[in-house]
Amino acid sequence: MKRTLTLVTAAALTLANGAAAQAATTPELPRPTGKAAVGMSTLHLVDSSRPDPWNPAAKTRELLVSVWYPARKAGVKPVRYLTPQESALILKPFPDVPPEILSRTRTHATTDAVPRGGRLPLVLMSPGFSWPRATMTTLAEDFASRGYLVAAVEHTYEAVATFPDGRTTTCLACVKGQDQAKVAASRVKDVRFVLNEVKKRWRVGDVAMVGVSAGGNTTAHAMRADRRIKAGVNLDGTFNPVPGRLTRPFLLLGNPASHEPTGKDETWGQAFANMKGWKRWLTIDGSVHASFTDYGVLQPQIGLPDSEVGGTRGLLLTRTYVGAFLDKHLRGKKAPLLDRPEDSVVKRWK
Repeated sequence: MKRTLTLVTAAALTLANGAAAQAATTPELPRPTGKAAVGMSTLHLVDSSRPDPWNPAAKTRELLVSVWYPARKAGVKPVRYLTPQESALILKPFPDVPPEILSRTRTHATTDAVPRGGRLPLVLMSPGFSWPRATMTTLAEDFASRGYLVAAVEHTYEAVATFPDGRTTTCLACVKGQDQAKVAASRVKDVRFVLNEVKKRWRVGDVAMVGVSAGGNTTAHAMRADRRIKAGVNLDGTFNPVPGRLTRPFLLLGNPASHEPTGKDETWGQAFANMKGWKRWLTIDGSVHASFTDYGVLQPQIGLPDSEVGGTRGLLLTRTYVGAFLDKHLRGKKAPLLDRPEDSVVKRWK
């Protein structure tokens, strides 16, 4: 039980405790901006080459992966954001919020859409530690609507996850003082295995990776381990350990309190110095750690405090600047806003 409570405290929108206001009946994520309808399928993968790093009883590593894709036309069955049990676990610290409300979140993908044909650039995604992969849905749906294949990895036992047989796993890794370097090393193995499996099922072009928090740290280390990943993004994540030399494109996008050059997190400056390829360091004024995920836009809808920049604005800026980065480095498009940010709250430091 202690481990579950640790998970919930970390995952519950990273907000301070307090009474919740009246919640929306049906929270909704921002609509995608691209022209394509979006489909989503779930992969249940088993890596039999290694045991699970967090569950000693598991002799293989089981993973869930959400794959969003551009579709010929929308299907009928909408994608479920979270199960009621997952929602209740995440929201346990907030008794004034309906426990199942996140399970009612309206998404914009369908599970029965027919994929477009052809080769697609792939975006791998890694969520924050203790945050389920669903928290990156807005980014994933938007990128898929613009022609990308997107695969978000559920790093099992690092968050709540419900498997096809009905099991809901919790965060066995969520213990005080957890070694984040061990987390990153395990996640890199997850990502490389998932990349292999996705390439077996889809025609994949160039590959990028986007991670938030611990997933941002993972992104840099996955790029160091696997040269198939051509470009990477760290959304507000501390590096642990600081990665060595990187020669491929990398974007840092974070909140100002932690990630301005004089902010609390010194690892960004150390890592940036090791990046020898194309690189940018941006922050969003008024953002907080949750602003780069769905939690930023959902928290005011369910009666929890909003950030200064506003959850919707922060998340939409995130997908705009990350989308420009992907277009530039996977599709060769111009992206002048990465050199001269167009929004007043976005600051370029280097």
